[in-house]
Amino acid sequence: MAPPALTIRNLSTTPLELKSLERFESAEGKASGVNITRITRSLTGFMYLNSTPTSPQLAEKAESFSRQDVSISIAPFETKATDIEPQGNQVLRLTFETNGERYRIDTPTPLHRSTILTPLSHNPTYEFTGVYLPKHHFLAIFSSAKLSSWMSNLSDETPLAALSIPGTHNSPTYHAALPSVRCQAVSVKEQLNNGIRFLDIRVQPQDPNDPAAEGLILVHSAFPVSLTGHKYFRDLVNHVKVFLDANPTETVIMSVKREGVGKATDQQLSQILNHHYTQDSTRWFTGNRIPALGEVRGKIVVIRRFGLDDSLKGENNGTGLYIDAESWPDNCADGVCTSGEIRVQDFYEVAESSNIEKKIGYSTDQLERAAKTVAVLPEDMDVASTESAKQPFFMNFLSATNFWRANCWPDKIAEKVNPVIVDYLCRRHSETTSSEQPDSASIGDGSTGIVVCDWVGTDGDWDLVRCILAMNAKLELRERDRPSDPPS
Repeated sequence: MAPPALTIRNLSTTPLELKSLERFESAEGKASGVNITRITRSLTGFMYLNSTPTSPQLAEKAESFSRQDVSISIAPFETKATDIEPQGNQVLRLTFETNGERYRIDTPTPLHRSTILTPLSHNPTYEFTGVYLPKHHFLAIFSSAKLSSWMSNLSDETPLAALSIPGTHNSPTYHAALPSVRCQAVSVKEQLNNGIRFLDIRVQPQDPNDPAAEGLILVHSAFPVSLTGHKYFRDLVNHVKVFLDANPTETVIMSVKREGVGKATDQQLSQILNHHYTQDSTRWFTGNRIPALGEVRGKIVVIRRFGLDDSLKGENNGTGLYIDAESWPDNCADGVCTSGEIRVQDFYEVAESSNIEKKIGYSTDQLERAAKTVAVLPEDMDVASTESAKQPFFMNFLSATNFWRANCWPDKIAEKVNPVIVDYLCRRHSETTSSEQPDSASIGDGSTGIVVCDWVGTDGDWDLVRCILAMNAKLELRERDRPSDPPS
């Protein structure tokens, strides 16, 4: 069966035009020890003395190199099928143009990961990222996000729940630990610097009966997150504060839950958090509602997966402290907290590795639900605060495990789930029919909601995070194209 022709999806807010197509032999296809990169250099005058090709070698390589001018326009959020077919071991070099500037990408991309398109002009206006999916001969192009400060592209009035937010499951479990306990490859600091804005934290109060004690031990279920000694919530919070000081346009959502083998209660945990951590309103958002982005830049937003002490239930005009997720639906494909503020997919019991397909299906279903939502975007912050509280968080856990089966531990699940979700986001998320306008809010903002991942950043691979962030583009375009207030 012949491989499919190239399909290109423009997930950026910028119209693109494919202007030229070049074909040349890949490094894997070099013959007789001749390096095609060196031959290309010699043809353009940049030559190494020890790489000068012979006449027969030049003739052979000339036959495997071709260039063709084309004109294929791809509007923002449009998917365009072409008649460009892959041929054997060849690399396709594609050159795109927008607003008089040209950008180039080679497919397949090195290491089969995302790559930044090479600008061919000085002081380029844009930066684009490409993800090439060899199986489908599919190229997705999106605007590159600055991972450490991507929220700076969004207006203050944006409802926090409208954003596509990458998160991590059991975020501090990156230390040396039991393989069934460890869920992350890199530190929380590195997670934040690479775009993560939702942290999933499980704690056990160390001295719950001592009101003066602030110690909260980081745990995963009944186990400590490290085999080398306790790790503490205070240190994690300090890392988050340092990050926010350096990136004041950002906010970090922190879900906190009590776990572990101690005898502490939810009520004791709520007292410890309130008295020792979250009193400073310039650093913490403790309201029981979903805020607008402008209300919480530079702050930590707390989601509460524990019960409150009676003394705290009267806070915030009787609504209590923190965003209420106490009634978390367990092991669910599609559940809603009774507060109505969170709709969650958190199916995690994978009995066999073959059941991972069920988990993937639940995850993509939740992505589809999130994509259909349309945010209200007022230009007044008071109105924005009210409207933001009406849109729930769509939370989508890609994590799953089976303690008794090594092939169902978190890293093994992530190896299967994460690439499939990258593929889904690039090819299918918020896709439109031929009769629909791809940038129309009537078909949804294309958000992913909060996508909670295991083992992102492994060996420097942040493609899943980049793809999630790319889905903020429709929202950014809606904000950019909002009509200005008429002159008074």
